[in-house]
Amino acid sequence: MTETRPFRRRIALVAHDNCKKELVQWVRENASALQGQDLTCTGTTGRLVEKALQEKLGEAFAECRLQKLKSGPLGGDLQMGALIAEGQIDVLIFFWDPMQAQPHDVDVKALLRISNLYNVPTACNVATANYIISSPLYAEEHHARAIYNFSEYTERPLS
Repeated sequence: MTETRPFRRRIALVAHDNCKKELVQWVRENASALQGQDLTCTGTTGRLVEKALQEKLGEAFAECRLQKLKSGPLGGDLQMGALIAEGQIDVLIFFWDPMQAQPHDVDVKALLRISNLYNVPTACNVATANYIISSPLYAEEHHARAIYNFSEYTERPLS
């Protein structure tokens, strides 16, 4: 008899400082949907998400895989972008602060650009995150892939 493994969604969770409380609250409210998924977070957000899920899920938290990258300004946004480009992220939940300039603004823009380029569903606020996680498509296996044809760029003549 062959054992089938349940599908695990690979979810990235990122939040700027002024949005961390909002993301942690969203994680608590959606803990059952996050249970058993592969979660990747940047820096402090990862510690906060881990604590919130441990409190909410108790022993069931063991079903989650949580990877913590560097803090966003220290390279975590770039690490997350690399994971997206490598096809290792299915959904990006990124609560960014539109009212405050970030010292790593170019990295933030690069992360949003790469998630769009590789067709990764991206939520930048609670409403959109709720739409993604409540969609019937959320339960289906979907691997993000670029919707653009890059061959003209990758195969251009080098001279």
